[in-house]
Amino acid sequence: MRARNFALVMTAALAVYVVLLAGRGIALVRTGETVPVLFGVGVLLLPLLGIWIIVTTWRSGVQIQRLSRRLDEEGGLPDVSDLPRRPSGRVDRDAADAWFDERRAEVEADQENWRVWYRLAYAYEIAGDRKRARATMRRAVELEAASRN
Repeated sequence: MRARNFALVMTAALAVYVVLLAGRGIALVRTGETVPVLFGVGVLLLPLLGIWIIVTTWRSGVQIQRLSRRLDEEGGLPDVSDLPRRPSGRVDRDAADAWFDERRAEVEADQENWRVWYRLAYAYEIAGDRKRARATMRRAVELEAASRN
């Protein structure tokens, strides 16, 4: 719940920023002078980029939440509560690596199963590799969508 509330606050802040930035871009375009108009067009592209980022991020979050709920209903959500932790609360590196190796073996055994890809993405996350976690989660989302069709 806290993560969703944080995402809502950040989205609202970005929306305010996009509106303010668009206002500046429009003001520059309205000057009618060549250089400010060019800058204004460039500034107006930034809100479009911001809107695209908001939409794709929320869409991804909704898709991942759908997978999470489905796995929870099936009793297949990854459980790392028994793994040893550092004083910071993060999973111990050796334990995370061992758990990751198990998840990778699951994927190698069943590469078309979105559930094992979801658990592998979670393993990347607890290992601290967020870039690969996102890419792996995208694969899980793709496989789950294909399995529904």
